[in-house]
Amino acid sequence: MDQIRLAELLFPEIIEDIDHYERFYPPRALPDEACVTRIGPSPTGFVHLGNLYNALIGERLAHQSGGVLMLRIEDTDQKREVAGAVEAVIRAMAFFDIGFDEGATLDGERGAYGPYRQSRRRAVYHAVARQLVLRGRAYPCFATEDELAAMREAQAARKENFGVYGKYAPARDFSLEEIERRLQAGQAYVLRFRSMGDGEHDIRVLDAIRGELTMQENYQDFVLLKSDGLPTYHFAHVVDDHFMRTTHVVRGEEWLSTLPMHIELFDTLGWPRPLYCHTAVLEKIDGETRRKLSKRKDPELALEFYQAEGYAPAAVWEYLLTVLNSNYEEWRRDNPQLDCREFPFTTDKMSNSGALFDLDKLNDIAQNVIAAMPAAHVYDQLLAWCELYDAPFAALLKRDRAYGERIVGVGKHGDRPRKDIRSWRQAAGFLSFYYDETFRREDDYPPAITGELRQQILQAYLDGYDAADEQAQWFGKIRAVAERYNFALKPKEHLHNPGKYRGSIVDVSNVIRIALTGRLNSPDLYEIIAIIGERRMRERINAAMKA
Repeated sequence: MDQIRLAELLFPEIIEDIDHYERFYPPRALPDEACVTRIGPSPTGFVHLGNLYNALIGERLAHQSGGVLMLRIEDTDQKREVAGAVEAVIRAMAFFDIGFDEGATLDGERGAYGPYRQSRRRAVYHAVARQLVLRGRAYPCFATEDELAAMREAQAARKENFGVYGKYAPARDFSLEEIERRLQAGQAYVLRFRSMGDGEHDIRVLDAIRGELTMQENYQDFVLLKSDGLPTYHFAHVVDDHFMRTTHVVRGEEWLSTLPMHIELFDTLGWPRPLYCHTAVLEKIDGETRRKLSKRKDPELALEFYQAEGYAPAAVWEYLLTVLNSNYEEWRRDNPQLDCREFPFTTDKMSNSGALFDLDKLNDIAQNVIAAMPAAHVYDQLLAWCELYDAPFAALLKRDRAYGERIVGVGKHGDRPRKDIRSWRQAAGFLSFYYDETFRREDDYPPAITGELRQQILQAYLDGYDAADEQAQWFGKIRAVAERYNFALKPKEHLHNPGKYRGSIVDVSNVIRIALTGRLNSPDLYEIIAIIGERRMRERINAAMKA
């Protein structure tokens, strides 16, 4: 076979060779231990938690080592591309504070190793493909879909492995004349890799998460270039990871079965292998079983869920680090004031048997994170979320920033701040009672207190109220009201003598609490009154007495 003539037939327009791109994309000037990582989402319109999970791993590996993180858009499957999906990926990653050093941006791209959209790198792939043809390691395959289907049926009948290999790869042996005749006839073809592997042999590959793997050597003649001239994932990521000088490839475990194909490509081209990091699938507990997170069943798989619910990005980071590294929670207990990025992340502490996602645990962590935030920070993030998802409440917040900071700062003082807020959506509902426009009664008054008694208690409270009272004096007057209407001053006294008292002081406090906030669960009443003011307090209690 005249490989030079074949390369000219297949790639008449290619001028540059591999050496040109080796010079164009030189090795990076980075410290020896620096990691170069990338995430390569496909623009299919669904940005999911796995994208963020892997992006966070790549970000930590790169940035804690003084390396580089890239965003590369893997858009060679143009049939599946969804309009606006690239922008959705970029915005989602920015929202969750994944800081890319290079790659696709909303305005184009930045970095010296682009283009960062694979659909724009055709010349690079064709130069490498041409080199493989010249070396006799790639060939055109003209098999039609019907012929491939017939081949799979024959393999199934004989209980043989599926794929194009050996006797099932007749185009391997086509003469140059046969190839030229088919090309002149306009027959569609794909370019296949000519594997030299043997299915009876094993290879060993080091995985940063799973350790040394022993796998069956690749023997399949897989597709490099599709009939439209664009590369498959198998070819494109190998070429790009080499020329972009990627050191660590972070991807899901679903790609493990194809790893031998990629290893053979790297070795055939004489390129150093990157260190692969195959992450465990995200799972959840569903009843008595543990299963993979599902796009159809689990809304929490979509990143839009966390944005729409208003989870603080810092809380999502904290939670994912607990999933990623088994020692993170211990580190956090020992270092409560440090930024999570100071944690020494390592792939050695990652699970390879399924990463369990627990929304309840995320909620607990989110409450801790927001409780530790300064009030001004909480206000800014809440307002930003409301401007996107709750415009009426955003207008209320913007009306008086000082008031807004005060209401989000309630209970933040002291060694044990209140943990009432887990997300900005929940916060907007929780804080609604501070504004007359959104105030409403959500909970019932204590059953022990009838309408007439409720009026008497509230009137007695108003009669004794003095804005100059300190908190102890203020609560002492509530105690006096409780005692006056035969409510036990200690809940245990009522519990042990239910016939002696109408209830306990908790019931009296809850009558006032519901009148002022509309609910049983609220922060400290004394602090609430100081914020809403005496006028509003009296208006609400008067309204409650008339209801």
